[in-house]
Amino acid sequence: MSNDELVSQINQDLLLALPEKISREEILSKLAEHLNELIKNDFEKLVSYLYRIDVSEPKLKQLLAQYPEQDAGHIIAELIVERQEQKLKTRRQFGQRDNQIDEEEKW
Repeated sequence: MSNDELVSQINQDLLLALPEKISREEILSKLAEHLNELIKNDFEKLVSYLYRIDVSEPKLKQLLAQYPEQDAGHIIAELIVERQEQKLKTRRQFGQRDNQIDEEEKW
């Protein structure tokens, strides 16, 4: 999976403008910075984003409790990136499967 797809999905879901050519570490860093701002200034928006992206709430709570000394923005950024990668992988798998079905059999 290319970072371009990941960045595009994150930009779309979080209304950000990350550059397309960016490393995974930079994605996590910039995303963590943005998430920490939301934690401080607009927690409701953060919760809304997490719900829309479908980040696992139990997993998030577990990680935050397990690593209280670690930056919460970074933990959340890791979960968002992980979830976005899962979504992209699933879309690719099902997109390929649909291409193998005869046109007459598609709905």
